[in-house]
Amino acid sequence: MKSIFVLMKRIFPVIIVLITLSLLGIIVLQVSWFRDMTALRQEQIKQKAEEATTEVAIELSRHASIAPYMKIPRKPGLSLLPEDYGIGYTRPTISQHYSDFEIKEKLQKSFNQKDLKDVHFEFGVTSNSNAYNLELQSQNFIKEANDEVHNKRVIVPIIPESGNELEGLVPFEHLILIIPDLKTQVWESMVWMIIGALVFTFIIITAFGVTVQALLRQKKLSEIKTDFINNMTHEFKTPLATISLAVDALRNEKVMAQPDKMSYFSGIIKEENKRMNKHVETILQAALMDKQELKLNMKKVHAHELLRNALNNYQLQIQDKNGKVEINLDAENDEIIADEAHFTNLLSNLIDNAIKYSKENLVLRISTVDYGKFLQIRIQDNGIGMNKETVKRIFEKFYRAHTGNLHNVKGFGLGMNYVKTVIDVHKGRIKVDSTLGKGSCFTVEVPLAEKS
Repeated sequence: MKSIFVLMKRIFPVIIVLITLSLLGIIVLQVSWFRDMTALRQEQIKQKAEEATTEVAIELSRHASIAPYMKIPRKPGLSLLPEDYGIGYTRPTISQHYSDFEIKEKLQKSFNQKDLKDVHFEFGVTSNSNAYNLELQSQNFIKEANDEVHNKRVIVPIIPESGNELEGLVPFEHLILIIPDLKTQVWESMVWMIIGALVFTFIIITAFGVTVQALLRQKKLSEIKTDFINNMTHEFKTPLATISLAVDALRNEKVMAQPDKMSYFSGIIKEENKRMNKHVETILQAALMDKQELKLNMKKVHAHELLRNALNNYQLQIQDKNGKVEINLDAENDEIIADEAHFTNLLSNLIDNAIKYSKENLVLRISTVDYGKFLQIRIQDNGIGMNKETVKRIFEKFYRAHTGNLHNVKGFGLGMNYVKTVIDVHKGRIKVDSTLGKGSCFTVEVPLAEKS
C-alpha cells in the first residue's frame, strides 16, 4: 500500500506536467495554423478576385470594341467651335451600355464561379485609372475607396478589342474592384472552424481538469484508506492486547484463588469487548450510510431528555478531564420528530468530540433555545479548537483533524460524517464555529414537532 502511494506521489506531478505541455502545444499549433490559414485565404481571395474582375473586364471590352466611333470634321469658317477644338473622337462609354446593377450582377456571378460567394465587394467604372472620374459605382464605393489600409483594391483596364481605327487615341476605361476589410471577411468566413476548434479545445481542457480532479481524488482516497487502515489496526490491536493479557492473568493460579481479581480481569475483558463491538458498529453504520440504508424509526421525542441521557454516559470522561458541565436548557418547546437511537448517537458524538479534543479543566456548555420552527442545540467547549481547513472538512468521511501534541485522540474519522448524515435525514442543519486554541461550538437546528 505504501509503495503504491509513493509511486502515485511521484507519477502525479509528471502526469500534470505532460498533459499541461500537450495542451499548450495544441493551443500554440492551432493559433499558428489559424494565422497561416488566414494569410493563405487572403491571398487566395485576392487572386480569385483579380481573375473574376479580369473576366468581367474582358466581357465589357467586347462592347467597347464593337461600338462605332463618332468622327467630327473641322470645317473652315465654322465660328461656333473654338479655335483649338480640332478633330475629336468619341466612343460610347460602359455606362451607356450597362447599369450599375448589371455590372454588379456580372461581378457576383463571376465571384460565385470562383467560390467567393460570401465575399463582399464594391466596384466602380472610371474613364481612366483615377478612382474619382467615375462613370458607374456601387453604393459604398467612394467610402471604401478612401480606406487604402484595410481594403484590397483591384484595377483592371477595359481594353477594346483591335479593329477600330484611332483606338489608341481614346483613353481606356477601368474597372476598379474593392474588397472592404479583407482580413475581417476572412475571419468571418472561418468562424465555424474557429468555433469548432474552441469547442474541442474546451472539451480537451475539461477532460484534463476532470482527469486531474480524478487523480487528486484518487490520491486523497489512497491517503484516507491508508489512514483508516492504520487507525483501525491501532483501535483493534490495543483491546486485543489488553484481552490477551487479561486472559493470561486469569490463568494464573494466584489470580484464580482470588475472586475479586478474577472479577477485575473479567470486567476488563468485557469492557474491551464492548469497545471493539462499538468500533465494529461504527464501521457498519458507515457502510449502511454509503448504501443509503439507514433505517429510522421517527417519532415524537423530547430533545432535553435525549441530551441528559447522552451526557450521563460521559460523566467518567468528564471527571478524567477535571471538567465541568454548564447546562442551560432554555427552550420552551423541545419536542421534535426524530429517531431516538440515531439522534442520541448524534448528540453523543458531539459530546464525545468536545471531550476528546479538550485538555485538562474542560468546560462543556450545553444549551437549547427556541429558534422559530426549529429547536437550536449548542454544544460548546474550551478545547484545542480547529483551523479554517479543519472546519471546512470536518464532516468529510474518514477526515481527522491534526491534533499536534495531543496523541490520545483516537477514532476512524467517521463520527462527524455520521452526525452530518443523521442531521440531514432529520431535515435539520448543523454549523461549526471554532477558534484555534480557544475551543469549538457546534450548533444543531432540528425542526420542532407540529402541535396536535
